Amino acid sequence: MFIYSIRASSLKLIGVIALTLALLVAVVGFGGGESVMAAGGGEISFGGVKTNDDRLAFIRQFGIEVEENPVEESDFNVPENLDRVIHGYNELQKKQNLDVTKYVGKRVTRYTYKVTNYNADGEVYANLFIYRSKVIACDVCSASPDGFVVPMTLVEKTNLK
Repeated sequence: MFIYSIRASSLKLIGVIALTLALLVAVVGFGGGESVMAAGGGEISFGGVKTNDDRLAFIRQFGIEVEENPVEESDFNVPENLDRVIHGYNELQKKQNLDVTKYVGKRVTRYTYKVTNYNADGEVYANLFIYRSKVIACDVCSASPDGFVVPMTLVEKTNLK
């Protein structure tokens, strides 16, 4: 006959190790929020966007063609008190698993590129909001008075020339 006993402290240690491993698997498996599945089944990485070439590649992966250089580049702090407009914009961003409210008070850079292949009246622009080489928000919008704003990851291919 073989008898083995385990003390309560050993069980706690095993539990902590199991919980730590489960957390590690979850973080590695889900990428820590750096990527999202695209409608076409491919994975989109929102991180590692450091240079103009990186920004162009990020935009072009959605089939969107833009001019080589941004028409505008501006730095700003995400305001502490988000107004109704920013909350509405954030709801659009949540459709692509992004959340601007995580960056309240942070210094962000917005890059605006002129889109050259979008079927719409008037000029169309692509905006990237970047914090520490990570895209925290992105959209395609029209400059016309009755324009639109669409999350970049949800741009319909039928709208592209």
